[in-house]
Amino acid sequence: MVEERREWRELLEANAAGYARVALDNIDREFPYAVPHTMREPGDFPHRPRAQHPVFYGSYDWHSCVEMYWLLVRLLATAGRGVPVGALPEAEIRSLLDSHLSADGLAAEAAFMVDRVGGRRERPYGWGWALRLAHELASWDDPDARRWSERFTPLAETLTGNFLRWLPNATYPVRYGMHSNSAFAVSLSLPYARARAAGGDPDLLNALVAATHRWFGDDRDYPGAWEPSGSDFLSPALTEAELMAQFVPAEDFPTWLERFLPGLADARPAALFTPAIVSDGSDGQIAHLHGLNASRAWCWRRIAESLPGDDPRVGVALTAMRRHADAALPHVAGSDYMVEHWLAAYAVLLLT
Repeated sequence: MVEERREWRELLEANAAGYARVALDNIDREFPYAVPHTMREPGDFPHRPRAQHPVFYGSYDWHSCVEMYWLLVRLLATAGRGVPVGALPEAEIRSLLDSHLSADGLAAEAAFMVDRVGGRRERPYGWGWALRLAHELASWDDPDARRWSERFTPLAETLTGNFLRWLPNATYPVRYGMHSNSAFAVSLSLPYARARAAGGDPDLLNALVAATHRWFGDDRDYPGAWEPSGSDFLSPALTEAELMAQFVPAEDFPTWLERFLPGLADARPAALFTPAIVSDGSDGQIAHLHGLNASRAWCWRRIAESLPGDDPRVGVALTAMRRHADAALPHVAGSDYMVEHWLAAYAVLLLT
């Protein structure tokens, strides 16, 4: 495992500056922009993206823009913790974050997420990424980050309230490989919820724990051979395993995993070990499959690191991780915009 971690550090150092440039360009690119909207009356249609979303108006859609902010903060914070990440344009990144993560702008984003139109918007994927960004800011010991984190508080509080209203009513999880996937959103939100609980407010963590055990605790014999679907950027099987690796006690996780995905030691089902083929990166739905390869690599890394070192599934998981990373990472930069406006976040998620 030490060798693999060194390999990821080297990849990060070689590519971090390029990933940061992709994010910087995406955040300020207002068009094209996808606007999901339910019209309730004549004239009920959103303004141009920047008028409706003063912070998250770029990168094609709201959640992808949040991902790009997270990517920049994550890279700066990782460098601040002494991990080599290449020659980042730090001054440019800090300037953009300081001007864009404004108190007024973030207050407007928070207000949108509780009004009659936005209260269910971005549920749960965008909510999860935004709380991941909130956690990254709050956990980074940096004067700028403390200021940005304070500005971010109204949006984080709003999304916490949205989660607390929604989770008790979510009788069933969503188990497919796109934005509504329940397991991935919980995993993204978990670090923020744990830090919030450590600070004396356990409500969000308790709600996430209760939902996870209700949805996934008794799962077994998952049909991983049925994957992928044609527009997946997440693996329903592996995102659930990644999440449960964080919830199930370490001594019990190998048994839970064996019940859930029997046959992993023999690289079965083969579908989970085979990178997806992307036939057209300019097609936004087909392009999602690049993300499937990247997010699978991240899941395989979590699974490998959550098993005992002598577990035969560790080597199998690491091999699958490398194969999927090799398939995804060359497409992070220099691809069609349908890939470039989001894939870099999954590369950083994997490499850090």
